[in-house]
Order: sequence, then C-alpha cells, then structure tokens
Amino acid sequence: MAFLETKLSLRVQQKQVLTPGLVQMVSLLTLNKLELTEMIQQELVQNPVLEEGTEIVESPQELSEAEAKLDASEPAPTEAAEVDDADRQYAEVSDREVTVEHTVDTVPVEAEAPDDPYADLDLQSFDNYLNDGASRPRETEVFEKPSFENFLAKAQTLTDHLEWQLGLATVDEAVRNACHSIIGNLNEDGYLLAVDENGREAPITLEEIAESGEHQLDDVVKALEVVQRFDPPGVAARELRECLMIQLIVLEEDDTIPFEVVRDHLHKVQNKQFKEIAKAISQSLEIVMDAVEIIKALDPRPGQKYNRTQPRLIEPDVFIVKSSGEYGVVTNEDEVPQLRLSPTYRHMLERDSINKDVKNYVKDCFKSAVQLLKNIEQRKHIIVKVCEAIIRRQTDFLDRGIDQLKPMMIKDVAEEVGVHPSTVSRAVANKFAHTPQGVFELRYFFSEAVNGPMGDGTSLLIVKRKVKKYIETEDPRSPLTDEKLALMLKDEGICVTRRSITKYREDLKIPSTHQRRVRS
Repeated sequence: MAFLETKLSLRVQQKQVLTPGLVQMVSLLTLNKLELTEMIQQELVQNPVLEEGTEIVESPQELSEAEAKLDASEPAPTEAAEVDDADRQYAEVSDREVTVEHTVDTVPVEAEAPDDPYADLDLQSFDNYLNDGASRPRETEVFEKPSFENFLAKAQTLTDHLEWQLGLATVDEAVRNACHSIIGNLNEDGYLLAVDENGREAPITLEEIAESGEHQLDDVVKALEVVQRFDPPGVAARELRECLMIQLIVLEEDDTIPFEVVRDHLHKVQNKQFKEIAKAISQSLEIVMDAVEIIKALDPRPGQKYNRTQPRLIEPDVFIVKSSGEYGVVTNEDEVPQLRLSPTYRHMLERDSINKDVKNYVKDCFKSAVQLLKNIEQRKHIIVKVCEAIIRRQTDFLDRGIDQLKPMMIKDVAEEVGVHPSTVSRAVANKFAHTPQGVFELRYFFSEAVNGPMGDGTSLLIVKRKVKKYIETEDPRSPLTDEKLALMLKDEGICVTRRSITKYREDLKIPSTHQRRVRS
C-alpha cells in the first residue's frame, strides 16, 4: 500500500523567459503609427525622465553609454559621506539662497522712470475697444483652441432611434416594457434574433421573450406590432420574407404582385427562376420582372443604416519612393513625438545629496526610458529591413501594377532579414505602405503560390482576380462553371483544380453557376 510522503527532488530543465524589455519590444513591433503615437504619449505622462523635443536626439551609442552608467556599481557609502537628513535639507536651502542671491546680483537694475501723469490711465482697454479682433496682431492670440472632435455628435444607433420613437408612442405600460425587450433582442441588421451559447445568432420566439422578460404573451404580440411600425420599415422581422413584406405594406403594395411573389415565391427569386414564377401566378414574364425590380429596391438589412461602423483611419507607416532609379524606404514620423532623456534628471543622479529612495526611483525611470528608446529604434530598423526585402521581391509590382504581384512567404523574408518568422509577422501587422501603385497593407504583399506559366509561381491573389474577371464578363444566360474556369486558367499556364476554383469563388463571395444563371 502506497503512503503519501514529502520528498525533495532536483530537476534540470531549459525554458525561455521573456524579459520585460523583450516583452515591450514584441508589443511595440505590432503597433502601427497611430498606436505608437498614443503609446508614446502615455509614456510621457507616466515616466518623468522622458521629454518631448527635437533639440537633443538620443543616438544608439548615447543610449548604450547611458545604460552602462546606470548598470555601473555605486561606491559603498561611508560614514563620512553620509549626510543627515536635516543637514541635507539645510544644504539644499543654502544652495537655493546662494542661487537667488547670485541671480539678483547679476541682473542689472533698470533705472527708475520719471513720474508719468498718464500712468494711471488704461489706454490698452480703449485700443481693444476701438479695434476689432481682425485688426489685432495674431501673436497675442496664444490661447489653445478646443479640438474640433469635441463638437462632433455621437452617432445614433438603431436602439437609440427605436427607443426615441417608443417614447413618442402612446401604449400601455405593460406593452411598453415588452417593446423594450423586443428592441433589446434586435441584431445589427434589425432582425429579431438571439445569441446562443456558442455566440451564433438563432431565431427567438415570442414565448421566449415573454418568459425571459416576465411579460404576458398578449403584450409581447402587441409590442411586436408596435415596433414593426417604427422606422426603418422592416425592423423587428424574424426572417427575410417578413422583412420585405413589412416594407411592401408600408409602401401600400400589400395587394400587388410583388407582395405575392415575396410571400409565396421568394426562394425562386433567389434562384432566378422567373419563368416558374410567371407560370405559378399566371402572369407574363415582363410583369414578373417588373415585380422583381421593385423587390430589389427593398432593403434586406434595414438596421444597417444606423449601425454603420466608423471608417477606419489609415495613415501609412512607410513611404516607398523611387529616387535615382531605385526604390527606397522612408518611415513616416510625422506627428510622432521625438523622445529624449531629461537633462535635469541626469544632473540629479550625479548629485550625492538627494534621497536614496528618490535616486533609486529616478534610476529605474532612466532604465525604463533607455529601454523604450532602444526598442523604438529597433522597431524602426526591423520594419525598414522587411520593407527593403519586399521591394527587392516586388519591383515589378511597384513599376507596372497589381498584375505583376509575385508570391512571397513570410518565412522567406524572415530568412533574408535574419529574424524569426513571427517577428516579420508582427512587423507587417496592421501597417500600411504608400507605394507608386497606391496605399497597401504590408500583409497584402504576402500570398501563396500556385503553378503558373513555365513552372514559375503565380500569386494566389492574381488567380482570384482572374477568376473574378472571367465571371464579370460571362454570359448571364450561360455562366461559366468551375470546371470551365479551371480550363481557362490552364490555357494561360495556371494549373488549378475545380475544387480550388470553388474555394476561390466562395472566398470572393460569388454565387454558384446555378444562382448566377438568368433564365429567360
């Protein structure tokens, strides 16, 4: 029988530990220009040793020397060197007094002006009264104006818009509470859907809303009718058919052929089976096509107009410019704060009279500041090296356009630069380059290769562009099949399978051949 007992065991193992400086370097490498600027602003607030200015730029050699001084061991304190706290404070006060006396002695004393009979009159106020603001010199306007962003109103969401309409509606209190529950269960498209445990949207019944919100079922039914009458038309629908029918009712098209087509033959509209629809409703094909045009004008996602995402602000991190026939990389450092080490705190470390705790705190701040400056410089160096490797491989793209884009893998660039592939992946993440062909994300230049002409690799992006171009120029009555697309690419020397074409088409969100066919 085994007994529990305490033992001591030794084990030798190797493990990689990330130092704080390396962790900071990894995090800095993933930041784009805007994020880096925000991060530097935070460091300027937290670290008093850092200053913003362009007068003194710390070079890598100076940073290494400063770090070496910080790491140097301090001499052991002796009894004679130790200063009592009271004596230290007295010495600092004496130093300040000497400085003040010296300043007073060195400043020349201005001669006293003779008595002016008009000295008591405020002539400046009369001048300001007679002159308007346009005639005043601009040098006097030194106040900081508020940012224009402070005057921008917050965008109204779909929930805000519906709640505002609910506040104007005349309904019972129980129905109003049920309306709040319905509005709270709408997704971004305006549909009445719930989110399951896996984070996926699923239909929700009125019984579930009544049970979860402790409402009466009749109140929930009335609340749904109230919300569905709100703007935008089609909101609070449970499916596409109901959404389109609500919009047709608002347009007073509830007793027309478009309403009948949506109610009974919407799936045939999706498959473009217009002849079958005309035969089912005993109408001509022209009338059915007119009804389809009306249906196309409806909004299948009525809530999106109030839930539009804000446009992403893009600012290039690097400029790829051509000079003397060769391309080069220029980093974009506009509006990025230029950091330097504070000379005031440098002199403070050289003084022996400051408190030991204060000195240790300043020393830690110096170490953190030096490490940050080195990591920023290292980040810039890696990004430039990666961009130079991209230029060497994508010169044809920079000269002639996107059709000349060549396949390129992250691991190949990492081997050329001499870093780990994960470093290159972080260096190109969320960063953009301004090129002669436009602004592109750095990740855009990396793509897989497929078998191309003469055995050379062709970029996967080029293959997808060709597939999309073929489909855009096809005959709608006889669309190209995936197999036919594969044969057309093979004629150009690009060997891909039919299954690959299907995958590319799905990535481009292009419908299948059956869905693209227009039946006359």
